[in-house]
Amino acid sequence: MDLNEIRAHIDDVDDQLVKLFEERMHLTADVAAYKKENNLPVLDEERERAKLTDIASKSSEELRGYIRMLYEYIFNISRTQQSQILHPASAGCPIWDVIADAIENTPKLFPARASVQGKPRVACQGTWGAYSQHAADKLFGKPEIFFVSTFESVFNAVEKGLCDYGIVPAENNTAGSVRRVYDLMTEKRFRIVRAIRVKIDHALLALPGTKKEDIREIVSHEQALAQCAEFLQKEFPNAKLTAYENTAKAAEYVSKSGRADLAAIGSPDCAKLFGLTCLSENIQVSDNNRTRFFCISKKLEIYPGADRTSLMLRLPNEPGSLYHVLSRFNAHGINLIKLESRPIPTTDFAFLFCFEVETTVYSEDFACLIRELSEDLGDDFRYLGSYAEVQ
Repeated sequence: MDLNEIRAHIDDVDDQLVKLFEERMHLTADVAAYKKENNLPVLDEERERAKLTDIASKSSEELRGYIRMLYEYIFNISRTQQSQILHPASAGCPIWDVIADAIENTPKLFPARASVQGKPRVACQGTWGAYSQHAADKLFGKPEIFFVSTFESVFNAVEKGLCDYGIVPAENNTAGSVRRVYDLMTEKRFRIVRAIRVKIDHALLALPGTKKEDIREIVSHEQALAQCAEFLQKEFPNAKLTAYENTAKAAEYVSKSGRADLAAIGSPDCAKLFGLTCLSENIQVSDNNRTRFFCISKKLEIYPGADRTSLMLRLPNEPGSLYHVLSRFNAHGINLIKLESRPIPTTDFAFLFCFEVETTVYSEDFACLIRELSEDLGDDFRYLGSYAEVQ
């Protein structure tokens, strides 16, 4: 047979598959109706395992793996359909009840434009001139800022009610995720209410009179050092690079050091704030260097326009465990835009996965996904918040 003849046969087989798949889904709906009438759960794991074994035994050894893969996906689709029949949208799902309440009772405007109780108090790590302060100013219009020394202290200030909101860096488009923040996200209780992307322009700062050839040590946050790696390697191949808690704190340290061999990487604003000289500007690897910050709160707030959601799932280190979750996103047509894995130290190689999805919070598919994940994973599922992202 030539190619056209082979494709014609494939088209015939596909026509049969479509009809048979539709027939199977109609039968699945009948199963769901029976389960609803008899108060049975969607998942019958014993039946699925036996069915997979039976199907695999009927296939050729060459295609057995593909057959199992196909039917695992069909089973996921079937469970999704049954779940929608048994539980329209997400009625009765405790997590969705919390989400629905937040949608209903959150003010219609973000506090930057509609604060009736005065300017919100915002926790930021570092000091004046920090990029987190810049993010807070963009979000809230120069709020009262409560500076703390560590990212953990930002979470604690929000958790204890010392501040209404906290600002933490999540990731940079050249240096990647801020690992310490993601580690804290696995430990702390909080909600994400907004995300913002801030353009980062790094400068090399030193005491007045310092010359570039005098510099022996450069201090800054590890992310800033990574973002300026090419410049540092070219201009200061022998300089000591020291990670500091914050770019603005590093600039403050240089200003108080009295050392002519020391420089910091920070924002140009830090030069004015701490009386430093800017030896080089825009030293980051990319001109489009941006850091993404999360605005966190103790209370769940979902503002109009929320089209991103962050989730955390604890999954066992077993074949197919991640695939089964990912297939649910696909079945609902929900776009997954970030996946970050974190090992759980207290377990035997279990992993916590941080997901970020792109879908409106008002979508019925999103509501069904929340229900399914909640039912399947129980306490191993955490909803972190739905929010809009601004620039």
